[in-house]
Amino acid sequence: MRQRVKAAAGALILLALATGVRAGEMTAFQLVKEGNRYLGEDAKDKVVQIRSEKSVGTLTPNIWLIVYYDPDATAKATEVKFAAGQKISVKRPARVLELIGGADQPLPKDKLKIDSDQVLEIAKKEPLIANLTLKASEMKLERWGDDKLPVWKIRLWAARLSNPNKMSDIGELIISADEGKVLKNDLKPSHVD
Repeated sequence: MRQRVKAAAGALILLALATGVRAGEMTAFQLVKEGNRYLGEDAKDKVVQIRSEKSVGTLTPNIWLIVYYDPDATAKATEVKFAAGQKISVKRPARVLELIGGADQPLPKDKLKIDSDQVLEIAKKEPLIANLTLKASEMKLERWGDDKLPVWKIRLWAARLSNPNKMSDIGELIISADEGKVLKNDLKPSHVD
């Protein structure tokens, strides 16, 4: 009987650890669904922008900010911030410039097919950086270009060749959120020298 209790307790601990790890690795689109819990009905799933902070100690960012179109907010936006999959704040930022430029409107849901984990995989497969040791990334999902379609902008950092403990900013890729196609490549692998 005592062994069963120990086994059950061990299983619960493993489950809790696994859930914690998974929560820290949630994708941007999973966080959008999680963020819906902190919004009014009129703002749910109406994503205006998703952005991460630069990742630390891993290639996958774990601090994300999701901006939703919120018709009840003064500047028509509510921002939910997550760290390791956990909500840490809900704000209604003053996005005055976005109101003027039309960047306050929700991104078209039918064009949001490529999630943050897929963007990272696409970036890692770029031939220019295939032989580099990628160390950090920063991502942003927003409107881009004349057609204002949603794109992912991913900035990458790689280990320096002379000192692998240090890293260099090697540039940015712009990837279609609809098809996963690289629309612009501004990578500079020579920055690791």
